Amino acid sequence: MENDIKLVAVDIDGTFVRSDYTYDIPRFQRILSRMKNAGCHFVVASGNQYYQLRDLFPGYYNDLSYVAENGAFVKAETELIFAADMPKETVDFVVDTCREYPEIWNVLCGVESAYCERGRVNQEFFDLTSIYYHRLKWVDDFKQVNDQILKFAPTVPEDKTHFYYEILGKKLKGRLEPTTSGHGSIDLIVPGCHKASGLRRLAKRWGILPEQCAAFGDGGNDIEMLQYCGYSYAMDNASENVKNAAKHVCPSNEEDGVLVTLEELFR
Repeated sequence: MENDIKLVAVDIDGTFVRSDYTYDIPRFQRILSRMKNAGCHFVVASGNQYYQLRDLFPGYYNDLSYVAENGAFVKAETELIFAADMPKETVDFVVDTCREYPEIWNVLCGVESAYCERGRVNQEFFDLTSIYYHRLKWVDDFKQVNDQILKFAPTVPEDKTHFYYEILGKKLKGRLEPTTSGHGSIDLIVPGCHKASGLRRLAKRWGILPEQCAAFGDGGNDIEMLQYCGYSYAMDNASENVKNAAKHVCPSNEEDGVLVTLEELFR
């Protein structure tokens, strides 16, 4: 049976790439070429920064589309479709709220760059963060940053992820919504701005219905996207709540589950 999939969205960490951050490039490029021939768009949908995501696809990143920063930054190939713009008073309120908890190590994410605050995180944290944010700068005070702000990305002790998810949800209610992929990572995003909202913007632009979309994910921040798409695949390594949100389970990221499944869908 020939499928009618016109948009494929993939999460990156724990989904598309293996744990060593590699993927089978020649195999993916063969699949991508078959998808293009079938009139299907490939969308990278991640909480990570756009500049980091495009570096995963050197030489052909402009052929892909992006829902970056958990939906706060959306690009249709080379054209910017949407960028969130957090009000200054919200930025200041979040900065003050997070400063009440010294365990929260924060990253401020803007259109031009991401930022770490001197004196509140160490160099080791900055270096680790630069793996996910290829444009990252030191600043003295988040409140003085002159950029269009997309989201905050706090890191908390891993065993307290749920604790801080709950606290930040209550304290920031009506201003920002927390989303998490687990493991101590929380994103604070503009309400209604998640991966599914980014896909919706692209689908509308291309005249594609939700039932013509496929999504792959492994974390809590993928659930809206999996529920939105007619074809939804949780990775075998995904948590139970993610598997419950998807229609199918595919092999794990270590077993190249996305590529295995796409080869079946685009023969």
